[in-house]
Amino acid sequence: MECTIRWSDGVQFVAETGSGHAFVIDGAPEVGGRNTGPRPMETVLAGAGACTASDVVVILKRSGQDVTGCRVDLKAERAATDPKVFTAIHMHFVVRGRSLKRSLVENAIKLSHTKYCSASAMLGKTAAMTHDYELIDEPATPPR
Repeated sequence: MECTIRWSDGVQFVAETGSGHAFVIDGAPEVGGRNTGPRPMETVLAGAGACTASDVVVILKRSGQDVTGCRVDLKAERAATDPKVFTAIHMHFVVRGRSLKRSLVENAIKLSHTKYCSASAMLGKTAAMTHDYELIDEPATPPR
């Protein structure tokens, strides 16, 4: 895996990933940023959320579940002193689908956190990781 970070201006940088994607990372105005992109640590938190959400969706689909949506709301706390690492991260999963089995959703989230999500595994070295979830049952689509 590769990534190149190029300084643009102030504390704005452009990240170019090995898979050919680019995005802007910027700081807050009080530290010289122009608020043109997420903060560096926001991208770390977002990466962890995307990592675990993709695990959950793939695991549920492979389990034969009719999952139609997955959202993860993350809340993190950081250390007061440098390096201001994450000290606590809570992930709230909102999983939508038709007749989802609660036990399979619980297992998918557990497998993501204990086996598959490398971002969560790394962040778990400094942060207390917690999660909960809710299921939203969508009615079956009537036949035409």
